[in-house]
Amino acid sequence: MASSSLLVAMEIGQKVRVRRLRDRVSQEIASKLGKIGTIRDFKLVDGAGVGLLVQFEDQTGTWFFEDEIEPSS
Repeated sequence: MASSSLLVAMEIGQKVRVRRLRDRVSQEIASKLGKIGTIRDFKLVDGAGVGLLVQFEDQTGTWFFEDEIEPSS
């Protein structure tokens, strides 16, 4: 339930920080850990979770699960 309340607090255009990575990822994605980006889109993942497309200053973007990011202050 906590993850759905987290999602409600996040919206397109919001700044977020990558706080963890669930799975093994490429070095390019791993380098985003701790970085701040902007939410650009949402998508339903496996019918149960939500993915968020985050775009970074260098114009790269990738999908993260909602528990991998947090609002940036």
